[in-house]
Amino acid sequence: MKELLLKADDVSRRQFINSAAQTLLGVTVWGHAQGLQGQEAPASSGPSAKSCIYLYMSGGMTHLDTFDPKPGTDQGGPIGAIRTKADDVFLSEFFPRLAYRMDNVALVRSLKTNQGAHEQGNYYMHTSYAPRNTIRHPALGPWMTMLSGRYNRTLPGSVIIGGGRSSGAGFFPPQHMPLLLGNAREGLKNSKRPGDVTEKEFDRRLRLAEAVDKEFVTSYNQKKVNAYSDMYRDAVKLMTSEDLKAFDINQEPTDVREAYGDNGFGQGVLLARRLVENNVRFVEVQLGGWDNHTNIFTSVADRGATVDRALSALIGDLQQRGLLDETLIVLATEFGRTPRINQNEGRDHYPRAFSGLIAGGGIKGGQAYGKTDESGSRVTENPVLVPDFNATIATALGLPVGHTLYSPSGRPFKVANNGEPVMDILA
Repeated sequence: MKELLLKADDVSRRQFINSAAQTLLGVTVWGHAQGLQGQEAPASSGPSAKSCIYLYMSGGMTHLDTFDPKPGTDQGGPIGAIRTKADDVFLSEFFPRLAYRMDNVALVRSLKTNQGAHEQGNYYMHTSYAPRNTIRHPALGPWMTMLSGRYNRTLPGSVIIGGGRSSGAGFFPPQHMPLLLGNAREGLKNSKRPGDVTEKEFDRRLRLAEAVDKEFVTSYNQKKVNAYSDMYRDAVKLMTSEDLKAFDINQEPTDVREAYGDNGFGQGVLLARRLVENNVRFVEVQLGGWDNHTNIFTSVADRGATVDRALSALIGDLQQRGLLDETLIVLATEFGRTPRINQNEGRDHYPRAFSGLIAGGGIKGGQAYGKTDESGSRVTENPVLVPDFNATIATALGLPVGHTLYSPSGRPFKVANNGEPVMDILA
């Protein structure tokens, strides 16, 4: 077996190790190994949040029917607007709970992008870089662990809940790859020793796996190879740790679970709160269904209610636990929807103007930054490009936006490209 493993190509080795982890250890490989190899970066000045919960609205969330309503206009459609706890800030009628929390929220109504297709827009929003065939750029979670490390050495540094597209760790070492979870209710699957495998038998299988792998690791002492060895150690460490309970939302009281909403997104947001409470640095929760080319007003009523319930519960829950000042909350999407309502009662892709929000630690709440015209067609005040939005997030998290890291090919990159943080939003 040793000879076969030494001769195997990279794909075969990965397949072998995945199989070994599943059949010998009874655990699932986390995409790539977790862990941090400790790289220091210049400290950022000013207030900063400790963790980030990033809510991604996949498909292109309509701005006119959510955070930038235009009631009484042809473009605004049948959606009404409601007052909020922030002076002169209105939301669409689908967000009554969030309206009560608006003193903690900064809306950004002047976002613009140069990407009008889903995959490219998603990638650009997550990385601040346009897609290239020659390189994969890191998303914000990996940037966070790369520049400022992990607080909890047992749990992964970043987690993505709900599936969907992800740029992952990009050109960063594989230990910065986010852990992907499909369903918050299922927690971290295959993370416990099987009931029919005793601890003694488990240890024997682990020693066997290490023995099989030893000669290969010694012969190929490279970062990517060592990362797989780190994966085994981290996986076993987590399996025996009390921190594993962080993934179990059943530990929460029934009334808390109900407050977030009895749906995948709401329970994912609750899990995100549990993870940041246990010092996970970056948790993304994804909600699809925003690509509303048809019947948009019915769909947005449903999606809006889901987001309204979960987001308002999150803000209140973090505030009650004393965690809001150290947790940054972001809601983002790849682009907006056309002000013109099409013949199918829908809206199409629209990169020229859209909205997002930032709340919690390091943010001046109770405001709407930037404006669009009366039809929501164009930005008329304080335009915010995607790299600027991400630079604002990075600054609130204490990341040095001017710090340069180099890809393996020697090309320079920054956390938000060359974006400039919006200082009027930052506390």
